[in-house]
Amino acid sequence: MSYYKYAREQYEQPKENLDELWQERLVEWRDQDAIVKVDNPTRIPKARQLGYKAKEGFTVVRSRVTKGHSKRERLTAGRRPKRTGQTRFSPKKSKRVIAEQRASDRYDNLEVLNSYWVAEDGNYKWYEIIMVDPDHPQIESDDDVNWICEQRDRVERGKTPASKESRGLGNKGKGAEKVRPSQASNEGRGK
Repeated sequence: MSYYKYAREQYEQPKENLDELWQERLVEWRDQDAIVKVDNPTRIPKARQLGYKAKEGFTVVRSRVTKGHSKRERLTAGRRPKRTGQTRFSPKKSKRVIAEQRASDRYDNLEVLNSYWVAEDGNYKWYEIIMVDPDHPQIESDDDVNWICEQRDRVERGKTPASKESRGLGNKGKGAEKVRPSQASNEGRGK
């Protein structure tokens, strides 16, 4: 069995034997800032599967996002609570997309390649975001990744896999008629 397969199985199995290690990590991560640059990915097999390479030009950032907030904030303008539209509200973006956007705002010279879930507790979710420096010479000469040099502001334009997934662009054919070209433009069709 290869190292990556072993590491993947260790991460996916129930964590009874790894519970103390994860408790220590989460205690440490809660005290850190919301966005932290990491030396090495926590989930190496997952990072390599999504395009990470251990070379110059690649950076891994851990981003913390709060859970919850599925209700709108209550208006103070004296309307009846029944009319405020507070309860049946869901945000359009996933937590993973929010984490990518915050990391992209912090490191605006880097481009987001991909991201993955790392951990969560009762209050927070942690994602690791793989970021690439498009101006680095090793990235420009790498045939696997140099396509990102022409794509700037990927997160803001919704071009990352997380944002495509949250918009339902993985579905094709029957049942996905209202997804393309976008959900907003579909609202105006047929009038």
